[in-house]
Amino acid sequence: MDTPNPLIIIGSANMDMVIKTSHFPKPGETLIGGEFFFAPGGKGANQAVAAARVGGKVVFVCRLGKDVFGEKFMENFQNEGIETEFVTVDPDAPTGVAQITVDKKGENTILVASGANLKLCSDDIMSLKSLISPASTILMQLECPLEPLLFAAKTAFELGAKVILNPAPAQSLPDELMAHLYLITPNEWEAFTLTGVEILDEKTAAEAAEIFLEKGVKNVIITLGEKGAYLHTETYKGILSAEKVKVVDTTAAGDTFNGVLAVQIAQGKSMVEAVKLANRAAALSVQKMGAQPSIPFLSEL
Repeated sequence: MDTPNPLIIIGSANMDMVIKTSHFPKPGETLIGGEFFFAPGGKGANQAVAAARVGGKVVFVCRLGKDVFGEKFMENFQNEGIETEFVTVDPDAPTGVAQITVDKKGENTILVASGANLKLCSDDIMSLKSLISPASTILMQLECPLEPLLFAAKTAFELGAKVILNPAPAQSLPDELMAHLYLITPNEWEAFTLTGVEILDEKTAAEAAEIFLEKGVKNVIITLGEKGAYLHTETYKGILSAEKVKVVDTTAAGDTFNGVLAVQIAQGKSMVEAVKLANRAAALSVQKMGAQPSIPFLSEL
């Protein structure tokens, strides 16, 4: 199932520290929570693991701290079969961490201290330029500085590669970045942030997609949580539904979707096929606790 060329994922790595609780604390409130655990996370690392678990040949580009969490990440990448040649260990910044609270409904709040993720730079991207070809697929998110991501998008675009951006967490983006994207994959809130269109139904999703296309993006997927995902390409426009499941924890559902989606695209699958499998993977992930512990393997799909 390996892709003929590696799927290159550029992004963040945060050690997740998770506490389950009945409800989210109010300002000034102290709650006695329940189960606690920590596990490797971060949008980039989660997507790399999701891609590797469904058969992707993954090269991950990130920065870690020279600390115990960084050592744990390197061990985890190797166990998952992720190429670590372009993972930089930064001696001057700690590995990123994320404090995650999960309520009884499975919803979560996340507070991130980015650490070494903020040190990612264009030199990190330049070092892997020889890997990029017209057959390459690049997947990025927004937990790292924008400058190296823009550099990566422009470089990959000029070399004929497909650039996928998962614009999370939500923030404004320059049109220059949009113009170099093969695909953008916002959720409802991220789509609203970037287009000003509130996503209420298929009609409003289509309106938001058109704004992305006007900015130069070739294809658009707006993820809709339990409703599935809206896909807008030259050949397909509409919602692809998700399975109805019991939600335990939504952490990393979007990352699972994007990692699985990117592998399918890299393997030459149609966008409709890719979204259907990504929807199924995301639905499986929300039925378990944690970020990477919840990401399914190919055999489960």
